Amino acid sequence: MNEVFELLKLILPAGIVFLTTYYLVKSFLTNEQNKKKVDLKLANQEVITPIRLQAYERIVLFLERINPTSLVMRVEKTGSAASFQGELLKSIRNEFEHNLSQQIYMSNKSWDAVLKAKEETIKIINVSASRINPDANAMELAQAVIAVASQLAELPTKTAVDLIKKEIGKEF
Repeated sequence: MNEVFELLKLILPAGIVFLTTYYLVKSFLTNEQNKKKVDLKLANQEVITPIRLQAYERIVLFLERINPTSLVMRVEKTGSAASFQGELLKSIRNEFEHNLSQQIYMSNKSWDAVLKAKEETIKIINVSASRINPDANAMELAQAVIAVASQLAELPTKTAVDLIKKEIGKEF
């Protein structure tokens, strides 16, 4: 029995030292791993943040370019109203396709606002076209688009830009 007691006197302290060392090393390694994750996240943020800001800038530029008034002023007003309507819609579609990849860097809420602004702008153009004579010229459609846009309380593009500005203010 003495031999078992002597053996326990040796094993028990050694076991306590082993378990203490094991838990200390384990917690140290866990902390180091967490630090590396945080450092990696910060490094990624340093790369992603400028890209995200650039995406928001491009989308705001897109929204400003499809603003009905800006769009009508930018697209050449020659030919019939129908051809001008087609050019306006083509311009919106091209601008949108050019900026489609920016959705990766935006929140779903902001991207939905961009989509809604695009659709509402198309709707403004189509409603304006339906209000004028089918034989009208491009200038008459341009005036109708500006008139319909001016009747709105707030342009859909402005609503989307305001939402994006608010989101950028919260995140950055």
